[in-house]
Amino acid sequence: MSTRRELVEAVGARYRLGSKGERSSILDEFVAVTGYHRKHCIRLLSNPPAPPKERRSSFRYGPAVREALGALWEVSDRVCSKRLKVMIPALLPAMVRHGRVNEDPSLHAQLLAVSAATIDRLLASLRLAASKGRRRAAGQSSAVRRAVPIRTFGDWNDPAPGYMEVHFVAHCGPQLAGNFIQTLVLTDVATGWTECVPVLTRDSTLVIDAIDRARALLPFPMRGVDFDNDSVFMNERVVGWCRAQGLEVTRARAYRKNDQAWVEQKNGAIVRRLVGYGRFEGLESLHALTRLYAAARIHTNVLQPSFKLRSKTRIGAKVVKRYHPLCRQPTGCWPTTRSARRPREGWRECWQPPTPWCS
Repeated sequence: MSTRRELVEAVGARYRLGSKGERSSILDEFVAVTGYHRKHCIRLLSNPPAPPKERRSSFRYGPAVREALGALWEVSDRVCSKRLKVMIPALLPAMVRHGRVNEDPSLHAQLLAVSAATIDRLLASLRLAASKGRRRAAGQSSAVRRAVPIRTFGDWNDPAPGYMEVHFVAHCGPQLAGNFIQTLVLTDVATGWTECVPVLTRDSTLVIDAIDRARALLPFPMRGVDFDNDSVFMNERVVGWCRAQGLEVTRARAYRKNDQAWVEQKNGAIVRRLVGYGRFEGLESLHALTRLYAAARIHTNVLQPSFKLRSKTRIGAKVVKRYHPLCRQPTGCWPTTRSARRPREGWRECWQPPTPWCS
């Protein structure tokens, strides 16, 4: 907008002093540059711009209002400004009765009319002093989150095997207090292959070790990881390690579980179905979960076929879903890359798993 205003000032004088043909050519060029309607351009160029008005800063609320708001804020147990504004009419008579606020009708009118945003501005210095000069620091992982690109549910576009969605499942029972075991779940978007690795505590070093162990178990190379916004993933140690290993790092949006739909469905279909919702702590439970996942991974990934959605069409209120064909042999079905025999569907009807999984 500032560039357009400068253009109006530069072209307007020449437009008002030019002939009819000159004004027409100037107007055509001005419309092409700014994108304004032609009539609007005529009004802008015909009238000289008015000089900008000087804005005078006026302080409506003085030190008395600030002092009274500070007293009200302390009495209300330092609540937020939106709650304090609602409490002022009820607190003000008691504050006047106990001598904490002066009996000034104009002061009372200002206290009742002040907005929540103005309360925040007037109490900024008091809040800073109450916190001993420490402002609320941004999270250490906020800069890492901004550096990691977002990948939504519709951004995958039929990827090759090796791009994993990573998520934590907590085995905390009914409460989150204390230390408990969590399962790191990695699900391949293209094939549905899922690896579960239990982790003793939420620590970035253990997360790196779990991802490295899961990568060694995969029958294909890992190409990328897609995390959620958990701080145990969004830190320089984990993100830096993944990038040093040549992995593409992306993340889901906050409070958008559908961005990680493939791994979210495995949380209930595999982890909760095998382990349940109980609380697990200590090394003994960790070793037991490790043996359980090692025994179940072949049955889940090789011996059981999985559905892969090919298309979804809405016909009025009805949604028609088409899936890729499944293998009916006992060895299971395995998705592969595009087949020359069936290029439209992109899946082979049956494929024998490679060694050592076929054993």
